[in-house]
Amino acid sequence: MPRIPSTRLPHDAKAGPTKPEVRAVTLSKLGLTPDDHFVEVGSCTGAVTIEAARRAGRVTALERKPERLDVTRRNLAANDVDDAAVELVEAEAPAGLPDDADALFLGGSRNFEDVLDHAVETGVDRVVMNVSRLEVAGRAVDAFRERDVLDEVAQFQVSHGYELAGATSFDAENPVYLVAGGAAVGRGDDERATETVAGGGA
Repeated sequence: MPRIPSTRLPHDAKAGPTKPEVRAVTLSKLGLTPDDHFVEVGSCTGAVTIEAARRAGRVTALERKPERLDVTRRNLAANDVDDAAVELVEAEAPAGLPDDADALFLGGSRNFEDVLDHAVETGVDRVVMNVSRLEVAGRAVDAFRERDVLDEVAQFQVSHGYELAGATSFDAENPVYLVAGGAAVGRGDDERATETVAGGGA
C-alpha cells in the first residue's frame, strides 16, 4: 500500500488547524474509501480536506469566510491536491451542502444542529464532529442523540515531548471531544448485514 504523504500547511488561516493526531482519529472514524463523497463544514486551513482528498473519490469543502477558503485553496496546491478532486464552496452551512454525501465532518460548532438535520434528511452514512469546549460537546451529544444518529463519544488528549534539563517532559494539548454517528446508527444489525451481503463487502 502506498505511503500517504505528510500534510504541509504553509498558509495560515489565523485559526489553528486540526492537529495531526486528531486528524488521524477523525479520519479513522470516517473510514473514507474511493467510492465516498466526503464533505467538510468549515475547511479553514484545509488540513482535513487535504487528507480526505487522498482517500475519498469526491470532496466538497465549505467555508463561510472567503479569506479562509483562499487559504484552503493555497494549501491544497501546496500539497499537490488536484483542484478537480475538491469542490470549494463559499457558504455558511447548511446552505451549500450537497444532497449525496456519504461522510461529513464538522470542524466547528456554528449551526451544527441545522447541519445535522440536513445530514439526517439526506441519509449521510457517517458524521463526525470535533469539539474543544465541554459545554458545546454536551449540546452536540444531545443533538446527535435526539436525531437517533449517535454512535460514539470520545475524549482524547495529546501531549508532545520536549527536552528539559537533559530529560524529556511533556506539553499537553487541549482535550478534544469527538462525537460520531450517522444514518447507519438508526438501522438495525439485520438491515446493515443485508446491505453488506448485497454489496459484496466483508
